[in-house]
Amino acid sequence: MSRRAGQGPARPLDGCAAKRHRRPAQLAWNIVTDQPLFEPAPGTSAAGHLSPSFPARAPWGTAGRLRAWQEEALTAYFATEPRDFLAAATPGAGKTTFALRLASELLHRRTVDRVIVVAPTEHLKRQWADAADRAGVRLNPGFRNSESRFGRHFHGVAITYAQVAARASLHRELTQGANTLVILDEVHHGGDALSWGDAVREAFEPATRRLSLTGTPFRSDTSPIPFVEYAPDEHGIRVSRSDYSYGYGRALKDGVVRPVLFMVYAGHMRWRTKVGDEMEARLGEGNTKDITSQAWRTALDPSGDWIPQVLGAADKRLSEVRQSIPDAGGLVIATDQTVARAYATILEAISGEPVTVVLSDEKEASDRIESFSNSSKRWMVAVRMVSEGVDVPRLAVGVYATSASTPLFFAQAVGRFVRARRRGETASIFLPNVPSLMALAEKLELERDHALDKRDDGSNPDGDFYNPEDAMVAAANRDEKASEGLTQEFDFQALSSGATFDRVVYDGGEFGFEAVVGSEEELDFLGLPGLLEPDQVKDLLQHRQARQQKHAKTGRPSADTPDQGGVPAPLYRTLKEQRSLLNSLVGIWSKTSNEPHGLIHAELRRICGGPAVAQASVTQLQSRIVTVRRWMGAANH
Repeated sequence: MSRRAGQGPARPLDGCAAKRHRRPAQLAWNIVTDQPLFEPAPGTSAAGHLSPSFPARAPWGTAGRLRAWQEEALTAYFATEPRDFLAAATPGAGKTTFALRLASELLHRRTVDRVIVVAPTEHLKRQWADAADRAGVRLNPGFRNSESRFGRHFHGVAITYAQVAARASLHRELTQGANTLVILDEVHHGGDALSWGDAVREAFEPATRRLSLTGTPFRSDTSPIPFVEYAPDEHGIRVSRSDYSYGYGRALKDGVVRPVLFMVYAGHMRWRTKVGDEMEARLGEGNTKDITSQAWRTALDPSGDWIPQVLGAADKRLSEVRQSIPDAGGLVIATDQTVARAYATILEAISGEPVTVVLSDEKEASDRIESFSNSSKRWMVAVRMVSEGVDVPRLAVGVYATSASTPLFFAQAVGRFVRARRRGETASIFLPNVPSLMALAEKLELERDHALDKRDDGSNPDGDFYNPEDAMVAAANRDEKASEGLTQEFDFQALSSGATFDRVVYDGGEFGFEAVVGSEEELDFLGLPGLLEPDQVKDLLQHRQARQQKHAKTGRPSADTPDQGGVPAPLYRTLKEQRSLLNSLVGIWSKTSNEPHGLIHAELRRICGGPAVAQASVTQLQSRIVTVRRWMGAANH
């Protein structure tokens, strides 16, 4: 007897006969009906007590084998079977598998007979449909608003938030036409604009069940997200409440995600401002926000040396990783299309191989991502569209070459690299030494809830630029200042840039000191094996740092270790060399004294006098260098 569309999956989840279904004792049971709260995939739950990556991980987008957290979340859902359920799980943990297994169970029980998946992008619609097909749920990703209906041979459709916003009444009719499960992927997009939130609420209010998914920190604006429950915290701030959470820290312990090493690079930047002033500063030197922003912009300019040097270092790291993971790939996240193409040209010269370029406004972008994912090519350069939800599991090395610095975007970007295919894989992400990015890297495990009420601490006077209303106000303020542009004779121009290896950030700790690009000390960290357990990562980093510190103290000559003789460098040295030397010594002394860089620089200014490092003269810098060397010499006796 054939099964009609709308009456559940056309085949069991793993292709096995129904008679192989088992009901193991360790599952949660309903004491009234003597039935399990949900029925596990055949032959997998017996190993539910084991690590989710042992003996084998669940293949991406399939529901035949569940990880421990997915069974736990399903048990939590079927314990109460709520109309709304918010699941927050770290990127790469397997939210898609969880959602499709839940959909399959609800279809099987006849609780629902239609499934609608709402995704952020066109590419993700197809990604969901492909995964759903492997789970026995047939979705139509090609559904258009002009069609009004979809074929009976589908269980439902995969659409975008933009489609919902364009014609909410149509999607309300589809939702009302059957008992419908609505899956809202990356649900924070429901608050991207007031019209989007209203449309999502109007379209899916009649749904029989709603499952909201998120894998990243919520937005920091105060636009309410539809179907998300809010409750006051200890400060009276209304924050979102997740029904189930699975954070990065727990996923790392379970072996579900990779440990992430942040390779941090600083360097000396020089640029001309719009009023014609020539400025110079070092990344991560404790500059003002304006100076930091301009130095960061200079570093990302493809015409300077910083980007080629960092891309070269990243390519070396990728070569090392590919010794253990032959198909490992790299991704550069760029700010716009122009620099993306320039980065690709640089990478092709470095690697000697063609580079895949993905631009968000190109129709073939989705095909290029899929082609790269299925190949063994080394590098892909993309603008923002690849940062959220797009899965290329072989990505292991990344370069964060964009000026975006919100917690939401940063977490989405990092999420492209954390999906583990086998135990022991690591991820390496190259970052500019910018305070906002360092704070995010050091708090990777922090789980954030969405706050409806904002406490104004003055940390972001310009508002949240993921909030359209704040963006419009900021744009209006810029327009008011447009007349100032008439007096500006120059455009911003990056004059020169150079990179130095600064440190590695891992698990909230910092390892290593400043080193010249290409030096033995830098290669020590770039050459870390590609397959390491989390505890092995920390042990190796500590060993490499100790070796680097020993070389510095014993005066072993190297590219990044200055003369330790205590004699000031001659006056003909350039400002760039003196600043690099001072910062290298301050970095070494910081590790020795356990004092932060900023405090050491402040003490040097108190003792030696003079302005901040960026404005100090050669003589003033040399005086501080002598002072730090004196401290180091006293510590060694």
